[in-house]
Order: sequence, then C-alpha cells, then structure tokens
Amino acid sequence: MTPEQFLEFARVLPEPLLLVSSEGQLLATNQPVADMLGLRRQELRGRMLLEFVTESANDVVKYLQACSSSRTMVIGSLTLRKNDGQTLICRSQGAVIQPWSPESSALILLRLENRALASSNFVLLNEKIDELAKEVQKRKQAEEALKKANQKLEIRVEERTTALQETLNELQLTQTKLIQAEKMSSLGQMVAGIAHEINNPVSFIYGNLYHAHKYTQDLLKLVQVYQQVFPNTPPEIQEQVEEIDLDFLFQDITRLFESMTVGTERIQEIVKSLRNFSRLDEAQLKQVNIHEGIDSTLMILKHRLQARDEYPEIKVIKKYSQLPNVTCYPGELNQVFMNILVNALDALEVSAVNGQPLEVNLRTTGNQTLTKNNPQIEIKTEVIDEKWIMVSIADNGLGINEQIHSKLFDPFFTTKAVGKGTGLGLYISYQIIVERHNGQLNCFSVPGEGAEFVIKIPISSVS
Repeated sequence: MTPEQFLEFARVLPEPLLLVSSEGQLLATNQPVADMLGLRRQELRGRMLLEFVTESANDVVKYLQACSSSRTMVIGSLTLRKNDGQTLICRSQGAVIQPWSPESSALILLRLENRALASSNFVLLNEKIDELAKEVQKRKQAEEALKKANQKLEIRVEERTTALQETLNELQLTQTKLIQAEKMSSLGQMVAGIAHEINNPVSFIYGNLYHAHKYTQDLLKLVQVYQQVFPNTPPEIQEQVEEIDLDFLFQDITRLFESMTVGTERIQEIVKSLRNFSRLDEAQLKQVNIHEGIDSTLMILKHRLQARDEYPEIKVIKKYSQLPNVTCYPGELNQVFMNILVNALDALEVSAVNGQPLEVNLRTTGNQTLTKNNPQIEIKTEVIDEKWIMVSIADNGLGINEQIHSKLFDPFFTTKAVGKGTGLGLYISYQIIVERHNGQLNCFSVPGEGAEFVIKIPISSVS
C-alpha cells in the first residue's frame, strides 16, 4: 500500500490513522490526526513520529520494530504532544502493511484512540471492505472484457486483481483481529477494575478483623472478671446471661472470627486470580508462573464448571509439575489458555446436551489415562528438558473427526452455530504460541475419545 492508496482508504474514516515507516517517518496521515494535534495535515508529512510524542526514542523505535516483525496487531501507548502544549494519552494499534525487505522499508499502519473516548468505527471499516470487494468484482469483469483485446493487458489486470484480493483478505483478517483485541482488552480492563473495587473493602475488613477479635476477647475477659469478683449477680443480669447463652457465646465467638478470616482470605485469593488474568493488555515480555495463569483462567471460567440446568458438573484434574518461571507474553498466553479451555467446555456441554454416554472406553495419552465416568478436563504440565516446558489440556468429550481436525487452526473456521464463535480462537492461539513464543501447538484426538491440546514453549528463548 502506497501513501497515496492509504490516503484514499483513510480519507473517509473518522478515526486517526497514520502510515509510518519502521524508522518512524510519517508517510501519510488523515485529517483526524491533524485535528488531534492541532496542526494542518501538510505540516505532518515527512516529519518524524518522535517530534509529536513524549515517549523516548528508544521506546518508540522498539514499538515500531515490534509492529514491523509481528503478523498480529501490536497494542501500545503513545502520549501525543499537541500544538497548544497539552498532551493526549492515546492507545495505539499497529499492524505491518508491507513487511520489510532489502528493497524497501516496512510500512506500518497505526490506529490511535483517545483513551477517554469509545471508538465505534468498525462499521465504517466494514463498509470500506465491502467497497473493496465490489472493486475486486468490477476488475474481474473488466478482465473478461480485456481478454479479447490484449493478452498482455489481461495479465496486468489479473495481477492487479490478485493484489487487491490479497489486500481485501488481509484487511478482513486485520479488522476481525482488531475486534478480538478490543474485546480481550475490554475484558482485561473490566476484570482489573472489579478486582480493584473488591480488594479495597475486603482489605479494610480483613485488617480490622484482628482488632475486632481482640477487642471482643478483652470484653469477654472483663465479663469473666466480673463473674469472679461478683459471683452472686442480680436476677436481672442472670436472666440476661441465660437469654444470650453466655457460655456458648464464649465458645462460638472465636470460631466465628476464624470463619470470617478464612472467608476474607478466600476473597483475597479470588481477587489475586482476577488481577493475574487481567494481564490481557500487557505487551511486554515477563517472567511468570505458568500455573498462576492457568489457575486464574479457571477462576474466570468457574461458573461453567459448576452443574447447571441440563449440564453436569465438569471436574478439573490438575497434574502440575515443578515448573521454572517462563519468559513470555503473559496476557497472550492467558488468552491461549482461555481459548482452549472454552473449546473443551463447549465440547463437554455438547456431549451432555446430545445425550452422549460418558461411560465408554478408556483413552490413553502418553502416560495418562482418562476414565470417562464423568465430564472432566485434565491439565498437565511438565519440564521437557532444560529449554522447554509442556502444557497439556485434555477433555473426555466427543473428540474431533479427521475432516475438522485438518482445519482446526485455519482462520474463520468454526463448527459452532452462527453468533457463537468467530473461528479465530485457535488461529490466534496458534499464532501466539508458534510465532510470538517460537513454540508448538498440536491437537491429538480420536472421535469418541476426547481431544488433547499440547502446548510446548521455550523457557527463555522468545525473540
């Protein structure tokens, strides 16, 4: 896509879009970017992105390099320095339009979004994609007409049509990824907000339970002293003692405070899991505990594991090994766990609704055996060697037939009903594991004997 093509494409869109080189040079912008900065669009062309942001040159270059080398959307944050001296914090989404080659620099499409405003421009993007589709159709018709006139011209039109078709496919996939990234980002922000709001009052309660217990014990000791000093209490006081069952109160109040302490500690564990899962928006490599990511994802899906209506309870079997901390993109890895676990839950629910018997034969995978007495998911982790770890997620559902198995990781392929799935979950998971983490993602399944997804990632060699 040339800067001129970009301007033609972006001119009708109300959202701020920039076309930049991998070195940060502004090749083209649309009017919303100029309005955001308080400048004219002619004043922006050819200048460097660094002139308009407060981030360091090193951070901006790293972000653009990440956009250039990734085949997925890269989410970041840029603080714009407006012409009036004010700053505006924007969330950026970068996608490479033309990968780097020896002949030319990479072209990167940046979409800016004011964090304080909600964006609703996907409808317009869909309309533009439809226009491109119509343009492809027109060019195909022109191709048929030009065949009779000139063979060379026919070849050129065919090449142009093919290029437009590839651009259309790329835009459709990019648009769907944008929607998916926005959903996951919103989920992460919502979960983090809920965890924060719960944590504050719970911390207050937990911090005061100790003092409340101590004050109560002090008061009870005072009552005991009164009983010892004045054993012959007036009838009115004795009647009140019997009414409140003072002896039972002495015994039960300690247990009461212990149960309240256990309850608040449990809430704090849930909040910790929610915070762990809310790393969905992180784009930084970090050393993390893989088990914490799995457990936090299970916590989010806990409501689907419980028995409800026609669905039986789904048992989760954990076979965790001692794993080292792994250098990875934790938010993206949580997204993979979420996608695979949701697919396993869907498969087990389909088994229950269709009345498929769960008490059938045994299924052996490596050294593990799943007995299909009840719907269950088994999660196993282990260290393969000094450089690799493995995570296995297996269910005892209906399994996957060979025709579907070969298309599992294709984009937009889904067996779910319309509105139930986009067909991007496993495709994005494959990209995250294979391309982002230099790992492996495989599925092993026999129809009627469940399915197993095996994730293998390096411990520290993510590039």
